Amino acid sequence: MVVFWAKQALLPSGWASDVLIEADAAGSITALLPGAPPGAARRLGLILPGMPNLHSHSFQRAMAGRAERRSATADNFWTWREAMYAVVARMNPDRAEAVAAQMQMECLERGYTHLCEFHYLHHSADGTPYATREEMGLRQIAASARTGIGLTLLPCLYRHGGIFAADPLPGQRPFLHDLDTYMAMMADLRRHTSPLLALGFAPHSLRAVTPEMLAAIAAEPALPIHMHLAEQQREVAECEAATGLRPAAWMLAHGFAGPRWVFIHSTHLDDAEVAGLAASGAVAGLCPQTEASLGDGIFRLPQWRGRLGIGSDSQVCLDPAQELRQLETSQRLKLQLRAVATSEASPHPARQLFDAALAGGAQAAGAAIGGLAPGLRCDWVELDTTNPDLLGLAGDAALDGWVFGPGRGVVKSVAVAGQVLVESGQHIHARQIREEYIKAMREIWA
Repeated sequence: MVVFWAKQALLPSGWASDVLIEADAAGSITALLPGAPPGAARRLGLILPGMPNLHSHSFQRAMAGRAERRSATADNFWTWREAMYAVVARMNPDRAEAVAAQMQMECLERGYTHLCEFHYLHHSADGTPYATREEMGLRQIAASARTGIGLTLLPCLYRHGGIFAADPLPGQRPFLHDLDTYMAMMADLRRHTSPLLALGFAPHSLRAVTPEMLAAIAAEPALPIHMHLAEQQREVAECEAATGLRPAAWMLAHGFAGPRWVFIHSTHLDDAEVAGLAASGAVAGLCPQTEASLGDGIFRLPQWRGRLGIGSDSQVCLDPAQELRQLETSQRLKLQLRAVATSEASPHPARQLFDAALAGGAQAAGAAIGGLAPGLRCDWVELDTTNPDLLGLAGDAALDGWVFGPGRGVVKSVAVAGQVLVESGQHIHARQIREEYIKAMREIWA
């Protein structure tokens, strides 16, 4: 058993003081007592539940900040995608693991404690499968074992290069599976279990799979299903041309929605789609910093009445506070208002967004996470209240200071399953992980 004591902690019922937290050897919270003396427990200041990162392509950490130069044509998502394919061609299992470990470590250092890895880098650059079919997925698992982050591995089914059976592009060859080989890979991965590992399905998008593939995945046991949806206007137009329906409308019309489903981006929705997806219980998986970076558009946050979560996607940002800030401030720019994500009952935007992303992220991960409560995994993030940006702040005001303030170094320590992985803002294995990442980057960009 491990025992922690927090001067202030955000519980499902709200902020509490002098909170004693007990966790068993498996890392689950067994008892939580507000108003308790610290005794011999490790003493903490202000703690929050660890935030899930519900959408990540870890290999893209290797190109973050390296795809910004203006090209000869109009730059958009589709030109960025070509730059991404060039990085894919330089990956191998060792490099992918080193890059994933660095990205996971940085997530932990900034306050993410669980990662949903939307994993579509399956084969070598020319499309040749590795001797072990699930090799690249195992490298994601190996990276998470080294960093200690919780992991929901979401192997991606990617078969086509355009809506409903268009031929794939050459740069997509490392992604490709047909349904049979994909399901066989999933079966292989199910044999690799650990207390911090969950598994889910990821049909990439309506551009990459067929209706029959979606139906086969939906018929599988109740694992989460993550899917890109309506990220780009061109995607919406192509779907309308092919089917007569917009992407979200097509999914709803065919019964592919509900609490198991996580729709990544969901940027270009009309009123009926917003209402339908929210009512289904699906999670909107938002990646505000990536969506801004790629010029995707702005999610319709004021109209959304459903579950949502946040993710790092292309890894241009690995900080949950900055993702929440971008989500709020993008609405301010669009609406020319402030404090958009608030209500009379919840006047602090950071708290409103944090609670929403915590609940939606936990649902998306399919894991016993998402709060400080008995039965859930003991994941917490300690904020440094001696940091000048938080000095004198507590509760929701401190949360606002973290999300909207200018400071870095606000995250002091982080634990996953009761194991402290970040001390004084740095991962306990930072030096070795960083050295291996530097080696991989030199090889990738040689």
